Amino acid sequence: MNSVRTTFLLLSLLLSAGCSTVYYDTMEKVGVHKRDILVDRVKSARDAQTEAQEQFKSALEQFASVIKVEATDLKSAYEKLNDEFEESQSAADDVSSRIDKVESVADALFEEWQEELDLYQNKNLKAASAKKMRTTKKRYGQMLKSMHQAEKTMQPILDSFRDNVLFLKHNLNAQAIGALRGEFSNLKSDIGKLIKRMNQSIARSNSFIESLQQP
Repeated sequence: MNSVRTTFLLLSLLLSAGCSTVYYDTMEKVGVHKRDILVDRVKSARDAQTEAQEQFKSALEQFASVIKVEATDLKSAYEKLNDEFEESQSAADDVSSRIDKVESVADALFEEWQEELDLYQNKNLKAASAKKMRTTKKRYGQMLKSMHQAEKTMQPILDSFRDNVLFLKHNLNAQAIGALRGEFSNLKSDIGKLIKRMNQSIARSNSFIESLQQP
């Protein structure tokens, strides 16, 4: 098992920038099927959302501390808030990237599954496999929709965050802090909604993973 895992990691590094078809075919030859890759990528996307949740919470905490600082500390406050914004942007990009990878392997898996249905000679087995595919696609679609809903919720928060960071950058004074105080409530509410949607997405991911791992 360790050797397979090591091979998987090495091939991920070597082939991630290359053709997906070549990657999947190569993985198949070492015993790692598209279903296995899909499970790993859903887990990765789920974990990225968990990390993004923590980062957005951290950013909100930093924002809350900024609106309480003294005027003499504004430059330092700006730098810390900007760091949090950049880390939040990076976390959001990571979530989007991992969702894209989930879609890539899922598309390949369902295309292969559909093609292999035509190879069946036994009608009962074919019908059972087709039913399983429809159920899996439905669960996958629900999970992916939830992922994208959470993903879309991040961008308005990042836009608002960027606006406030830029305003603070060019207005290092008490007036800027007053403006940020007015934005805090909305930002807090939006991040609360984001966390709720991410929790829903994470729950969907866990349910989908469990369904794929059932015998």
